[in-house]
Amino acid sequence: MKTRWRIAFLVSVAIAISYLDRQTLPVAIKAIEQDIPVTNQQFSWLQTAFLITYALMYAGGGKLMDVLGTRRGFAVIMVFWSLACAGHGLAANLAMLAVFRLLLGAGEGGGFPAATRAVAEWFPVKERSTAMGIINAGTALGMIVAPPLIALILSFANWRWIFFITGAMGLLWTLWWRRDYFAPEEHLRLSDTERDELPAAESAEANVRWLELFRFRQTWGVVVAKFLSDAAWYFYLFWLPKYFYDARGFKISDVGTFAWIPPAAAGIGCLVGGWFSSWLLQRQLSVNRARKIALGASAIVMPLILFVPSVPVAGAIALFSLAYFGQQSWSTLVMILPTDIFPRKVVGAVAGLVGFGGAMGGVVFGQLVGYLLDHGYGWALVFALAGSFHVAAFLVICLAIPTIQPIRARYEMA
Repeated sequence: MKTRWRIAFLVSVAIAISYLDRQTLPVAIKAIEQDIPVTNQQFSWLQTAFLITYALMYAGGGKLMDVLGTRRGFAVIMVFWSLACAGHGLAANLAMLAVFRLLLGAGEGGGFPAATRAVAEWFPVKERSTAMGIINAGTALGMIVAPPLIALILSFANWRWIFFITGAMGLLWTLWWRRDYFAPEEHLRLSDTERDELPAAESAEANVRWLELFRFRQTWGVVVAKFLSDAAWYFYLFWLPKYFYDARGFKISDVGTFAWIPPAAAGIGCLVGGWFSSWLLQRQLSVNRARKIALGASAIVMPLILFVPSVPVAGAIALFSLAYFGQQSWSTLVMILPTDIFPRKVVGAVAGLVGFGGAMGGVVFGQLVGYLLDHGYGWALVFALAGSFHVAAFLVICLAIPTIQPIRARYEMA
């Protein structure tokens, strides 16, 4: 296997750990509530605590990756968020849970900017969406592992051990990362043939000043689209177990049995979305057409989620699976857009701004969901809203970015 594909797998494992860590609280909430009572509104505030610092660090983390470099930066944030995850197990009340949720978000916010930088460093344009699909499939792996792993841990230990064990996984990954990851120009085991296949280095003239990024409508287009689509995604991610607990009467063991199915579909969506766009490029379609055709196909299935409250459990799981498939196909493609448009030196910064927009979408909609449910509006309205966001996001991309291509401006990096 070529070095760059081994690196894609290594980064994918890190993303899997991040999604496992952030899923621990939603999946284990019923066990936690036996010690720390949590209302719907308080549950939404716990997720908001994570997303606020996640959003801020996503924006700042992108710049941090550009300054520290991918190898050092990823190691720092992984250690930080793993310790924060383990800290949840020490919580004695809701306030302490919120504090560790804030710290977890601050650490995990640098994950995807680091992943995007790794893709820009190691993969040519025609392979980037496939590589990001492999990396983004880590989200599904983390979500698939979380329910049965948590159910297993609860069968022999209390809920606190869930956080201790998952935190330890991240620390072990850091050792692997430090041993195996180097930038292409520093990688001693890279063959001449592989080196020739890597993206060409960019001149300093191609750099863009960080504040200048806000002058480009391409930046705003991707940020707003991510705000809309991730509003739906974080709802699925954080509220799916609670929906099955509250609306369908599931127990923790039931969630452990069935909740892995939609994430499995998400993993397939990551791979299919990335592959489909790369396949279109290989058929000599332009980057603009290849990305937009794949994005449109991903968005068009999302409104079906509004039927979830009116179908049997099996149908609800099937619709969630379709939504997870479409969302992660979409997400893979949106995350690759900064590498298509911006110079490599600022890809991390742009990815950070995009992630900031996505996390803020999760904050706003998460708070709305908690309010609607606690005030009797029910799940039907919530699913109707969530089902509309991806279509709106696709329209935003088409209007804000008429042609997906590298920017032609020349600025200096700040």
